[in-house]
Amino acid sequence: MADAGTLGDRLRRKRRESSLTQEELASISGVSQVMVAKIEQGRRQPRLTVLTRLANALDIPLSELVDKRPRLDGHREGASILAVRDALLSPSFLPGIDLAGDDGEPTPLPQLRDAVTEAAHCYWAGQFARLAAILPPLIGEARLTCQSASVPANSLLAQTYDLAAALMVHIGKEDLAALGAERAITAAMASDDELLHATLQGTYAWVLLHQGRLAESEHLAITVADGIEPSFSAPTKHVAVWGHLLMTALAPAAAAGRDVTQYIALASAGAERIGRPTKTYLGQSEFGRASVAMQACHAYAVTREPAKALTAARKLSPESLVGISYGRHLLDVAQAHTDARHPKAATAVLAQARALAPVWFRHQGIARSLITDLCEQQKRLSPALRELAASVDPYWYAPYHRRPK
Repeated sequence: MADAGTLGDRLRRKRRESSLTQEELASISGVSQVMVAKIEQGRRQPRLTVLTRLANALDIPLSELVDKRPRLDGHREGASILAVRDALLSPSFLPGIDLAGDDGEPTPLPQLRDAVTEAAHCYWAGQFARLAAILPPLIGEARLTCQSASVPANSLLAQTYDLAAALMVHIGKEDLAALGAERAITAAMASDDELLHATLQGTYAWVLLHQGRLAESEHLAITVADGIEPSFSAPTKHVAVWGHLLMTALAPAAAAGRDVTQYIALASAGAERIGRPTKTYLGQSEFGRASVAMQACHAYAVTREPAKALTAARKLSPESLVGISYGRHLLDVAQAHTDARHPKAATAVLAQARALAPVWFRHQGIARSLITDLCEQQKRLSPALRELAASVDPYWYAPYHRRPK
């Protein structure tokens, strides 16, 4: 679990726990001592590549620096991250062990599909507490159903594990997310659905991105994309899965500061070919012109090219993306406005993202980082910015207000 406070607070604390000076950390990580000092002082918000180097040098998960503590507030709904963990790490996965406690009749496939659809809706709506409550029994139901209807049920089981992996990413449990993605890929193999198998390897690549393993993430996504590259006559769904994998490869490439023009061009061609946006599987976002524009905006926001990011964002309308997919886009727009020194616009966009899905917003490290940057840019915090800061953590913006003793 990450420590409270700002990024600078956490970096300073972890460095001191490792008995390192700023100069020693700089030497080990390859990040300049000046940069380390500015991060600890709250004067610089570094790129993902810099954070990855620092985390690796300190031998800690990247999530311990970016702060992804669970903020579900879902006790009334029965939400339990430990229950999701237990469902993913059940001893019943061991060879020769029966499914303890999984007696009774299998869930009919139509009902199981409805349940997975509801879980996917919770995810995209940012209802993480409800999703955490749904997933443990749903995983058990899907596993039991696979015993009697293995091929079709394995597709639904794979998509359930995929949702678990996605949830674990958002709350900073990347190792559990990787395990969930592995379970999803294994179930997809049993479903005999080549496109589902490819799609869920894209999820694994996304997990690698959040672990800071940029080269591995990009390599996996583009390798899988190359393996299913569609022919001219390929169905729309095939093109959409391929395009989605290209967009997955784009993110780590942009984080590494590399040129992503070719990824955008190829994905754009695929989006033009299919025309209308296409959703491939329950836990996956749509692929189409809007998603390509969204990812282009993301790439330019990550590489700190605000003018290009805002130009790409103008190609999108609010109704072209849904739920937390649109929320994530808004964070990229806020990043671009922050870099362009448009504090009022950035604050307004962040408030819009928070209103869209408050629980999801609290789990976004980029949101907290942007609020830090905006506080640095302004001598006096606006009421809207104060409210945003308090929404993610009442005391986290302590450099600007006195913490209670």
